Amino acid sequence: MDELLRDATNRAIRYLDSIRERRVSPGPGALEGLGGFARPLQDQPLAPATVLAELDALGSPATVASAGGRFFGFVIGGSLPAALAANILASAWDQNALLEVTSPVAAALEKVCRNWIGELFGLPPESEIGFVTSATMANFTGLAAARHALLLEQGWDVEARGLFGAPPITVVVGDEVHVSLLKALSMLGLGRDRVVRVDADAQGRIIPERIPAIHGPTVVCLQAGNVNTGAFDPLEEVAWRLHGAPAWVHVDGAFGLWAAASPSRRHLLRGVDRADSLATDAHKWLNVPYDSGLVIVRNARHLNAAMSSTAAYLAEDETRAPHLCVPEMSRRARAVEVWAALRSLGRAGLAELIDRTCDHARRFAEAFRRAGHEVLNEVVINQVLVSFGAPEITRRVIDRIQQDGTCWCGGTRWQGKTAMRISVSSWATTDADVGRSLEASLRIAADVQSHAGGRLAG
Repeated sequence: MDELLRDATNRAIRYLDSIRERRVSPGPGALEGLGGFARPLQDQPLAPATVLAELDALGSPATVASAGGRFFGFVIGGSLPAALAANILASAWDQNALLEVTSPVAAALEKVCRNWIGELFGLPPESEIGFVTSATMANFTGLAAARHALLLEQGWDVEARGLFGAPPITVVVGDEVHVSLLKALSMLGLGRDRVVRVDADAQGRIIPERIPAIHGPTVVCLQAGNVNTGAFDPLEEVAWRLHGAPAWVHVDGAFGLWAAASPSRRHLLRGVDRADSLATDAHKWLNVPYDSGLVIVRNARHLNAAMSSTAAYLAEDETRAPHLCVPEMSRRARAVEVWAALRSLGRAGLAELIDRTCDHARRFAEAFRRAGHEVLNEVVINQVLVSFGAPEITRRVIDRIQQDGTCWCGGTRWQGKTAMRISVSSWATTDADVGRSLEASLRIAADVQSHAGGRLAG
C-alpha cells in the first residue's frame, strides 16, 4: 500500500507540474488513446500498480486542464493546494458523514464550517447548512424546505401525504433563471413550466416592480450571480416588497454568493440575510475538488423536516444529525475540503481570491473592447460576454480558440446574441495566463474576421 500511494502521489505531482505548459483541451491523439480503456473485463485480478499505470497513461493526457490557470469555460474552479491535500487525506479516512457516530470529525467540521460561512455571508446565526453535491442539489434541498414550510402553514404534511391533493404553491422566477433551479423544481413536483416568470433587465436582473402580488403559498426565486453576466438580482428591494407576504425567498447563488466574502463586492448581496434559503457551490469560486455544494436554510427545523428519515438503526441524540440536512444518507465527508480551503485562505485570502479573479475578468473585457469587439455585459464580478460580430463569426472564433488549446472558453446566447463566455474562477489563474490567453484569442479573432471579410453586424 505504501509503495502504491507513493506512486499515485508522484504521478499526481507530475501531472500538476506539467499542467501550465500543456494545452488546455486534450489533443486528437489523447482522445484516440481513450480507446485503450474499451476492452473486455479480464477474468483474473491485476496488480494495483498496473491498474494505476494504465489509468495514468491513457487517462491523464485526455483530461481537460481545468486544474490549471487557462480554463475559462462554464464556471469551473480549480483545487486549492490545501483543499486538494485534504481531499487526499479524506479519501484515506473514507468517512461516512451520515451521523456524528459514523464520523465525529466530519460532524465537527460541518459545524465549524457552518459558523464560518454564516459569518462570511452575513447570515443569521441560527442558519443551518447542508453539504451536498452541487448547486443543483442545494437548490433542490432549499426548495424542498420551502415546500415543507409553506404547506405546513396550510396544514398539509407533504413528506407524509405527497403532493396529490395538496394546496398549490406558486413559484416566481426571473426570466433569466438558471436551468439547475428549474431542474430542481421539476424533481420536486413543482414543475418547471408552471412557474411565473418575471421580466429581467438587460443584465438579467429581475425587475422588482414586475413581481406580481403574492396570494397564497409562494416561493420567490432570486439570483446572486447570473451565469452569463454575473449580475445580481436586487435582493434587498425584493425582500422589502415581499415583507409580510406569505412568501419564501430562495436565492440561487451558485458562484456569486462568494462575492460576499469581498468587502469591495459585498454590497452586491445587500439583503441576502433576508433570504429563507440559499444555494451555492464550493467547487466553483471557493476552489475545492468536485463535488461540493452548500444549502443554507434560515430555519433548521424546516430543512430537517424536509430531509427527514427514520429507522431503528439511525439512533440519534440531541446533537446535530448531519443526514437531516441533505438528501443523501451515506455520503462522503465534503466538509473536510471546505474547512481546509477556508482555514488556508482566511478572510483576507478569500477576499483576495475573489478580487483577483474579478480583476482578471475586467482585464479580459478591457482588452476585447480596445480591440474593437463588443462586450455585452457589465463586468461586475468574474463573468465576461464578448461578441465578435455575426453569430457565425463568433462561433468560429470560439471553435478555433478551443482547438488551439492555449485556453478554453465556451459559447452562449445572451438576449438574442451569440457570445463567447469567459468565467475566471480558478485560484491558479495568473496575470501571465490572462496575457497568454488574450494574445491567442485576439490573434484568432482577427484571423477569423479577416477571412470572413471583416466584422459583420451582430
